[in-house]
Formats: sequence, structure tokens, C-alpha cells
Amino acid sequence: MRYTRTAMSLHWLIALMLFGMFGLGLYMTELPLSPTKLKLYSYHKWAGVTLFLLVVLRLGWRVTHAPPALPLSTPAWQARAAAAGHHLLYVLMIAAPLSGWLMSSAKGFQTVWFGVLPLPDLLDKNEALGDALLLVHRFLNYFFMAVVIGHVLAAVKHHFIDRDGLLSRMLPGR
Repeated sequence: MRYTRTAMSLHWLIALMLFGMFGLGLYMTELPLSPTKLKLYSYHKWAGVTLFLLVVLRLGWRVTHAPPALPLSTPAWQARAAAAGHHLLYVLMIAAPLSGWLMSSAKGFQTVWFGVLPLPDLLDKNEALGDALLLVHRFLNYFFMAVVIGHVLAAVKHHFIDRDGLLSRMLPGR
């Protein structure tokens, strides 16, 4: 059994955007203060809001559409680890952008989606809290990267070592 086209589309779109966000986040933080750096921060925030909305859509889809069952040969501990890993990914897909929005709010930088739609600040300006939330945002994203790498490695292991067809359920066109 395979995932639905909607689930596959959301999975791969979110995955591509996440990899782009990780790369952009690492790159932009190392730049000296400049108009380019400020523009990249805006792009990062726009993409973060878009990702957040896609994840909410994906969660809604996931709640109403059960994923295909794991192969019967899957050991119970792997099934539990897979469920825990997926739950953790969902938590991080919500927590990471929210921590960035909270940080921006506390630092006094309103998020304006695509430069057009101002989003409400979630906190009053508080520089000390903003600095603490910056650390939270960084930690969550480094942890998120590690969990994503684990997810990818598990999929590759199932595809090339176990050869159980798990990965092909999420690949389009098969």
C-alpha cells in the first residue's frame, strides 16, 4: 500500500523547503549586517511561515488519512521507533517556526509574510527574551537537522539493506 498523492506531494515539498531553510539559516547568520542579510532574513521568515502553513495542512491531511501499514516483517521496536520519530518530526515542524516567530516578536522585528501581510507579534519586545529564544530556535533547528538525517538514513536503510519497499511507498510514479 502507498501514501496518497497529497501526502507524497506535501512530504516532498516540505522536505525540499526544509533543506533550503536549513541551508539559508546557516548561511545568513554568518553574513555581516547588510541589506542582503536583511533581505535573506525576510525570505527565511516568509518561507518559515509558508512551511508552518504547509505543515498544518499536512497534519490535517494526516489526521484524516491513515498512513499505509508497515510491512508485517517490521520488528515491533522498529515500528515504535518509526512512530516516535514521525511524532518528533511533526513536533519540530511546528516548534521550529514558532520559536523563530516568537524570537522575532521579542526582538521587535515583526514578521510580514511576503512583505505584504503583517503577522501579529506573539510577544512584546524584550531583548533578553529574544536572545534566549534565539538560542532555543538554533537548538531546535540543529536537533531538527539531526532528526531529519536519522529519518533519511532509516529510509535509505529500508530501501537498500532491508529491501522491504518502505521507501517506495512515498516515491511518486511507482
